[in-house]
Amino acid sequence: MAVLITGGTGYIGSHTVVEMLNNDYEVIIVDNLSNSKIDVLDKIYKITGKKVKFYQYDLCDETLVDKLFNENKIDAVIHFAGLKAVGESTMKPIEYYYNNILSTLNLIKVMKKNDVKKIIFSSSATVYGKQDKFPIEEGFKLNEPTNPYGKTKLYIENILKDLYKSDSSWDITLLRYFNPIGAHESGLIGEVPNGIPNNLMPYINQVATGKREKLFVFGNDYDTVDGTGVRDYIHVCDLAYGHLCALKHLKGLNIYNLGTGNGYSVLEIVKAYERVNNVKIKYEIAPRREGDIDTCYASPKKAEDEIGFKCTRDLDEMCRSSYNFEKKNNKL
Repeated sequence: MAVLITGGTGYIGSHTVVEMLNNDYEVIIVDNLSNSKIDVLDKIYKITGKKVKFYQYDLCDETLVDKLFNENKIDAVIHFAGLKAVGESTMKPIEYYYNNILSTLNLIKVMKKNDVKKIIFSSSATVYGKQDKFPIEEGFKLNEPTNPYGKTKLYIENILKDLYKSDSSWDITLLRYFNPIGAHESGLIGEVPNGIPNNLMPYINQVATGKREKLFVFGNDYDTVDGTGVRDYIHVCDLAYGHLCALKHLKGLNIYNLGTGNGYSVLEIVKAYERVNNVKIKYEIAPRREGDIDTCYASPKKAEDEIGFKCTRDLDEMCRSSYNFEKKNNKL
């Protein structure tokens, strides 16, 4: 089975490519490299011993998407490609709406033309907006996301739902990720942000290795255990496994949370990281970041019951693998 993975050299994409190759799927990657590097392909080869076909295309160019499908027999698509930083999206909303939505429309338009009707979409817990009850279940009412990034995910979900409504011969799974952290056990692939990290763990990594003086913790007055934001952190390799489970059960229209069901605050993550890796993380409390919410953690029960998805890596492993990757790849 040939799977096209859009954004396949990115953080989650590359780990999913490894998962697919290790389970004998043929993989084709398309990525414009706006948030990743070409050397990830060599690292994927070192881990799996398998090479993948790669296209440096931008999905916002429909002509290139057409060319890609004309040159390959594709059976299913896992769609990661998109801009992904919550904070940045509040400052660059036009870029986020244009890139994320147009690229998806081009992709599914060309898929339809080529009669490729199987897609797994990389959605996000941000589609739930602010919730008052936890853990969050897939059937909860979706409140307006608090940032443009989340809104693009919600709009794309609605596009795909409408597509299925119009033609039920499609098989569509929407995977709502919570907060991926960690890295592959080899230390070869992990999260490498451009510039100042938008996500917590890469920032902690850079403080741990002396690249940055201190971590800025955005807000300590949330209604949580210690005043800092609480999130459901999931190991990226568990997340990648979730895509394998979804692909094996890709039938009809389905929505699944991919999370652990446990919520950890920012300071709890910092303390666990310090303990596991025997390092000290200097931090400073900063004002709240626009678009952030107090608490967000999942109920992963539906994914476990219906597609056999279960996390096997704990918070210690998330912290250990993150630091291992940073030490190996991002030297001072």
